[in-house]
Amino acid sequence: MTQMLRLDHARIALAALGIAFMGAAKAVPAAAPPSSPSCVAAGYHQLDFWLGDWDTFDTDSHGGPVIARARVDAIAEGCAIHELYEQTDGLIGDSILSFDPVRKQWQQTWVTNHGSLMVLWGNFADGALVLEGDAHLRDGKTVRQRITWKTQDKGVRESAVLSKDGGKTWAPAFDVLFLARKAG
Repeated sequence: MTQMLRLDHARIALAALGIAFMGAAKAVPAAAPPSSPSCVAAGYHQLDFWLGDWDTFDTDSHGGPVIARARVDAIAEGCAIHELYEQTDGLIGDSILSFDPVRKQWQQTWVTNHGSLMVLWGNFADGALVLEGDAHLRDGKTVRQRITWKTQDKGVRESAVLSKDGGKTWAPAFDVLFLARKAG
């Protein structure tokens, strides 16, 4: 039951999944993204360490099977980040993360091949990105999601909590670790 609940919640929110993170670990040395003269401010590049090709693991089964592949690339000349998340059970999620220089905060828009949409906003604090917002599910329900990304060891850890009562109470949704995809 816990595994089914975790996978259901992961389908709602893996985004960012982000899977993100300001720490010493830079798991995937990626080529510097081309940079637009409009997006050179440090805020736009707080997530550059997440750029790369990742295998995704459930943190409860360290060393267990890969549950997804995530490709994270700079787009729009370094002004935004695109994540393509492909879970082994067929779930596909696409997200765009961008820094809003006026509000000085990050935004993520996440959509899945199961008809779910999630829009989150938030900021970096204490080396982690925390975004929160609503996920609209294909069955018409709306849930509140809070996702945290941070570096861990040589990867990126993404965890989430979920609220079905507008943020009054929270329950674990998922906890995954992105590790650099091995060639081959």
